[in-house]
Formats: sequence, C-alpha cells, structure tokens
Amino acid sequence: MSALKISPDPSSNTGYGLAEAMEELAPRFRPASRPRRRTPEPQAEAPKGRALYPFSALVGQEAMKTALLLTTVDPTIGGVLIFGDRGTGKSTAIRALAALLPPMRAVAGCPYSCEPGRPADSCEHCRGLRPGKSLDASVEIAVPVVDLPLGATEDRVVGALDLEKALARGEKAFQPGLLAKAHRGYLYIDEVNLLEDHLVDVLLDVAASGENVVEREGLSIRHPARFVLIGSGNPEEGELRPQLLDRFGLSLDVVTPTDLETRIEVIRRRDAFDRDPQGFCARWKPKDVALRRRIAAARRRLPMLAVSEQALRRATELCLALGTDGLRGELTLIRAARAMAAWQGATSVEGEHVKAVGVMALQHRLRRNPLDEARAAVRVERAIEEVFGQEKNGQEKTGQEKAES
Repeated sequence: MSALKISPDPSSNTGYGLAEAMEELAPRFRPASRPRRRTPEPQAEAPKGRALYPFSALVGQEAMKTALLLTTVDPTIGGVLIFGDRGTGKSTAIRALAALLPPMRAVAGCPYSCEPGRPADSCEHCRGLRPGKSLDASVEIAVPVVDLPLGATEDRVVGALDLEKALARGEKAFQPGLLAKAHRGYLYIDEVNLLEDHLVDVLLDVAASGENVVEREGLSIRHPARFVLIGSGNPEEGELRPQLLDRFGLSLDVVTPTDLETRIEVIRRRDAFDRDPQGFCARWKPKDVALRRRIAAARRRLPMLAVSEQALRRATELCLALGTDGLRGELTLIRAARAMAAWQGATSVEGEHVKAVGVMALQHRLRRNPLDEARAAVRVERAIEEVFGQEKNGQEKTGQEKAES
C-alpha cells in the first residue's frame, strides 16, 4: 500500500465516508463572479427550504428573546444558558435565529469560514493567500447555527482523519468537525446538562482559547473555533458542571406561562404554523426583517458606546454585594449592558442598562448559601434593589438639600 501523503487542498476534504453526511457538514460557498457591492436586504427564509418558526412570532418569554438578541449584537458576551420547563419554546427560539441573523462574509474556499482581512485570526488556508486575495475572493454566507447532538462522538465534534481519502487515495487529510462548522456562528446543545464529560472538556478548552487543536492519527491541526455557545435543558434532569456553567455569559430560567390569553395565543400561532408553514412565515417576514435591520444598526452603534463611571461603579457594587468569584461577572455585566444600550439606541452605557441585564448575567455565578432558600434570580433582584435603591435615595437626598439651600 502506498504511503500516506498530506492533502494540499484542505478545502477539498469531505466526509466521514458518506457523501450525504459530508454535504450536511461542509460549509457552502459560491464563487465571487463579480466585484462586491451593497448587499440587498436578505429575506427571512430557512436554509434548504425548510420552514422555521419566525422569531418575531414567539409569544412571551421576553427575557429569553432579549438574551438571544443581545448575543447577536455582541457575540463576546459569551453565550446563553436557558433552563426551564419542557415545551416552553427554548429550542424553537434558538433555531429561529438561523433565519433571523444577517449574513456574513467569509473567505471563498475556506473550510472554516474565516473572516476576510483578518490574517491573525485565520486558518492555515487563509494565511497562505496573498495579501488582499481573501478580500477579493470573499463570499456571503448564512451565519451557521449548528446542533451538537448528545450522542456525537469526539471525532464528529473536533474533526478527525478523513478515512475515505486515506483508504481510497492514500492521502492523510483532515475532516473538520462541528466546531469548525460553528466558527463565527452558534453552537446549540439541547439538554446540555446531559452532555458527556469528555465533550464538556473539549468545549472548555475551545471556549477558553478560541482555537481547536487536534493531535491524533499522525495529524497536527489547529484552526479557529470561536462561536456563541447556546445551551438549554431541564434542571430536573441534572445540574451542569460548574466549569462549563461559568463559561456561559448569560443564564435565565423560563417557565410555562400561566396567563390564559398568552397560552391561547401560543396555541393559535403554533397551529397556524403547522397548517401552513410557508404562509405563516410570509406573514411574519416583515417583522423578522425589521428585527434584522435593528440588529445591524445595533452592531454599528456598539463600538461607539462609552461606559459611564456610574455604570462601572454599579456593576462592581452589584458583584461585591453578591460575592461573585473573580472578575468575569463584572466583565460580562458590562458587555451585556453595552449590548443592551446599543439595542435600545442609547448614546452611552448607564446604570439602567446594568440593572436591565443584572439577573441574566449574574444568577449563575452565585455561591451556594444554605441559609438562603431563595432562588438565585431572587437573590440577584434583591441585590439590585439594594444597590440601585441606595443610588435613588442619594439622588433624592441631594435634590432635597439643593432645594433647602
């Protein structure tokens, strides 16, 4: 048998041995046949013609929708963990992002969808291009929203030797995994609290470094793997490992709605979608397009927003009052507050934005207190009232002193 050789074209790697599986895993690109020009307004259509429930048609669950939208404005927030009852729209909301997100530009032919003009953050394929070529040959693709199944093998997640090429052609080629496909997009894990420990270890390593390193079967590959991690689950089925829990930027609990009219509206809309998916999506498409435009505007506004001294002080006071470990709580709180300010069209980040995201940014970072049986969210709300209540009392006292003088 002939000796193995390295494939010179990493973008030609396909599959785990089945063409159909490869078509599902490999990023899709189209060649740039003309110079880039202003992108037309994208349409809210699901990939591959499969209708997805529109994000704008979701009823209630405002905290969950807000958290997901904040990650579209600033992916560095660190992802979202959603725990709650079954059948409360967790998976539906997350998958609806696939049709809501504005498209992104990627280097043509890159197996990892690297961003054009960013050589420091690129893979070996893109670093080998001549200067400027990645910009000239860029294409527009949909932001990936990738599902990580609980039963996935480690090779499927991180990537492995392409056995088809090795056996058929004698080439030692790397087949990218789900982490490569999710680069610059979203990686969704349903029932994340049931994920195998060895996969949790992989996610922790990649989340910390933003890079996937594969050392096996004579392969030595590293490629960028930065994505927004979205997890959902039912807390009754088990807790999440503390190390992985800390990697989520935002966390929230969803509950079954108890309002009669809300439940009726949920059933009415879902039934209409099941009976006529295409027609239902067409009716809600204008609102999805409006949301997409608002996301794009918030992204443009985000770098220009300055964080006020008041917001910094309130964020620090809040974390001190709750006794959170480390400084990740403050950093996430400020990032989420900045994204909230950009989403609301504010000119700077103020204390009110910190207050708005306080619960979702901090409730999963609290130490266990055996003497306090209140839920974590309630403890954060009490701390918020204490910190911001002192600020309000101080402002009233100052105003009263000025009036007396």
